[in-house]
Amino acid sequence: MQEICDHVKQLHDVTPTGNGCEECLKMGDPWLHLRLCETCGHVGCCDDSKNKHATKHFHATHHPVIKSYEPGEDWGYCYEDDLYIETLPLNVGAYHK
Repeated sequence: MQEICDHVKQLHDVTPTGNGCEECLKMGDPWLHLRLCETCGHVGCCDDSKNKHATKHFHATHHPVIKSYEPGEDWGYCYEDDLYIETLPLNVGAYHK
C-alpha cells in the first residue's frame, strides 16, 4: 500500500495559474518539465530545469505538495516529508495542451 502523508490528505483541486512556468515565461527561459503546486495552483519548472521554479516556490511559500503537470503523469511529491506519491489523482483533465 502506498504511503500517504498528512499534507496530501488535506489537498483539494486547484486551478493552474497557466500553461507554462510563470517565471520562465516572464524571463523568456525554457523549461524541461512542469510541476503544479497542489496548494495554490502555481505552475513552475522542475529541478532538472535551469531555474527550478517549483522548488523555489516551495521555499518561498512552504506549500508542501506538487504534482507533475505533464500529460499522462499523475505522480506527486511532498517536500516537507520528502515523499514520492505514485498516484495523486487531483486535477484530472486539467493538464495544459
